[in-house]
Order: sequence, then C-alpha cells, then structure tokens
Amino acid sequence: MIKTEQIVRTFRTEEVKTVALNGVSMEVKEGEFVAIMGPSGCGKSTLLNILGLLDNPDGGRYWLDGEEVGALRERQRTRLRKGRIGFVFQSFNLIDELTVEENIDLQLKYLDVPKAERRKRVEDILRRVNMSHRAKHYPQQLSGGQQQRVAIARAVVGRPRLILADEPTGNLDSKNGREIMELLSSLNAEGTTIVMVTHSRHDATYAHRIMYLYDGQEAADMDGLL
Repeated sequence: MIKTEQIVRTFRTEEVKTVALNGVSMEVKEGEFVAIMGPSGCGKSTLLNILGLLDNPDGGRYWLDGEEVGALRERQRTRLRKGRIGFVFQSFNLIDELTVEENIDLQLKYLDVPKAERRKRVEDILRRVNMSHRAKHYPQQLSGGQQQRVAIARAVVGRPRLILADEPTGNLDSKNGREIMELLSSLNAEGTTIVMVTHSRHDATYAHRIMYLYDGQEAADMDGLL
C-alpha cells in the first residue's frame, strides 16, 4: 500500500536549515499495523504528514497504492486523500461549536454522502466507539478519552483503508489510552491499515512491526513486538 524510497524533507528559514528526513525508505503492506518510534525531533510527524499527503518531500519517491504521489500538487493530494486516508491526532482537532454527531457528520458531508446514509453511519460508528449517549454533547463537555474516541469515529466513518495516527494516546491517562489502542487494534483486525507515531513502548506492542527513526533516518525496521 505504501512505499517510500530515499525520502528527504528540509525546512529552511533565513538563518537555519533543518533536515527533518534524510533518505527514509519504508514499505507498509495492506492490513499491516506499523508503529514509528524515535526521539523527539527525529522526523516522525514529518514522515506521517508526507504519508498522509499533507506535505510533499523535497527528494525521493513515494508510492500510494502503486501510484507515485510524492510530487503532486495540493489539489491532487486533496483528491487522493478524500475517503482514502483517515487522520487521528494527539490534540483531537474537534470543532468546539459542533456536537459530537455533527463533528462526525461533517466528514461525511465532505465526502458527499447522502443525508440518510450519513445518519445511519454516524449512529453506527457512535455505537462502535461507545459514544451514543454523548451524541448531543459538545467536545468541551467530554473527557480526553471520550474526545479521542470521537476523533477516531470521525476518522473512520468515511471507511478509509488507511489510518494515520500521531501520538493518539499522548494526552490520555493509562486507562483511556488502553481503550484507544484496543479500538485501533480492532479496526486493524477488520482490515484497516494503520501507521502510528508513538513514544510509548506499550502502545507499540499493539503493532505488527516497529520502525525506528533517528536523526531523520530509519535506524531499524524490526518484525515482532517490543
């Protein structure tokens, strides 16, 4: 599903040049759950943004589902993301002015899903993440764990084949973090491919495979669990 070859990404200001990624090559097969680990500032989130077509590399090549996508323009990247990739962020990124069900429904509106189908899908996914009783609540009325469940519901309601998760338990306590990881694991068991950036060795044990980044380069790619 995913293949990169010698990906490079550099950020420049007038005074400083920062190499975030320096020749990263990786491959993720459909249905895999891959964790990306490494110290802060090693390029994990930058790599995830490129995999999610939120950014382009400065060098190297990137294939998604066999199509080379590393040099696409923003409009082309947006078209490819639509309905194909779901994002889960540490900061939840819910819209405070919308209720739980409205936050999830907005994703389906973006995908042009008919109203009746949207209602059914929202109800189904709220049951799946055990948040039906909070459908009319606003994000600020929820705990951190509840907000993250809503964020995952929003990410998967469009039925993407790929989920990219950036520190999905970073703002949660251990109980809520475990529930989120079990939810992601169950989605993966149903066939969804997941690539997750994490600092947590415990969270990484849910993955099939762990890739390590160090100073913008892949240090190792290990099968099995920590």
